[in-house]
Amino acid sequence: MEYAKLGNSDLVVSRLCVGCMSFGTPADNAGKGHTWTLNPDESEAVVKKALGLGSNFFDTANVYAAGTSEEYLGRAIRNNVSRDNVILATKVFFNEGKLSQKAILREIDGSLKRLGTDYVDLYIIHRFDYDTPIEETMEALDSLIKKGKVRALGASAMYGYQFFNMQLAAKNNGWTPFVSMQNHYNLLYREDERELIPICNQWNVSLTPYSPLAAGRLSRLAWKADTMRSQTDKSAISKYDGTQETDYKIVLRVNELAENYDATMTQISLAWQFTKGITAPIIGATKPEYFDDAAGVFKIKLTEDDTTYLEELYVPHKVVGAI
Repeated sequence: MEYAKLGNSDLVVSRLCVGCMSFGTPADNAGKGHTWTLNPDESEAVVKKALGLGSNFFDTANVYAAGTSEEYLGRAIRNNVSRDNVILATKVFFNEGKLSQKAILREIDGSLKRLGTDYVDLYIIHRFDYDTPIEETMEALDSLIKKGKVRALGASAMYGYQFFNMQLAAKNNGWTPFVSMQNHYNLLYREDERELIPICNQWNVSLTPYSPLAAGRLSRLAWKADTMRSQTDKSAISKYDGTQETDYKIVLRVNELAENYDATMTQISLAWQFTKGITAPIIGATKPEYFDDAAGVFKIKLTEDDTTYLEELYVPHKVVGAI
């Protein structure tokens, strides 16, 4: 495992982040959430495998599986590792009040209770809030830092100008800025290269992309897999299936390089991320052995020619994530 500092913070994270959206009580047909989530023991098995490989960075959210993702993650951490040896990240936005001061102060306490800890290392705003003044949000987040409930702040998918304005509000008022950006980024979706990623680089903000494998489409030759997640993940279907005709040509090139390097497609796709300056892509696995595969990325060093070959067939996509 490799490690890196998260932006301008003092957090040192593994360069593979464990995405915990797959943890939690499955949704029923009428409920919100996913039907393919893991039970407590299955979630703990994933955590144990990741810890054994050296991962210390775990990402969840207050809304994943109606809060039970946080509960399952907290349980697994308590059972397997000292709290101060891991970096826990959770999120706020998809809740009543979004990023209002009242909502932020309420939701952090709920997350801390479910995680079973008195602080989170990284608190991430899940989206941009069009209904709350930026200054109200940034001051509320800064208050969590001052209270010791949060160690550092992160943001997630939004437009570049929105992120810049939030960072500027923090700078101008002496509040805590963001140190990480969890955006939608992979070989099949690169729209953030236009503005958001350069802005993050300008502010020394670490990139921790979600969906680095395009919901599995960059990890196998088959566009769809015979799994419950592949068949029922409506979010992934809406993100990727509309551009299958053009994007599958990129998938074939990933497979070609994997054969050339005697590697897996997962490893090639993640190795490309590291050539782009990514700090820690988020790996949302439902089986422990998938982390063995992902950890093999550190043996792969792509050349500039490899990177060009993987990128040259990309065509512009509709914006997904920021809206």
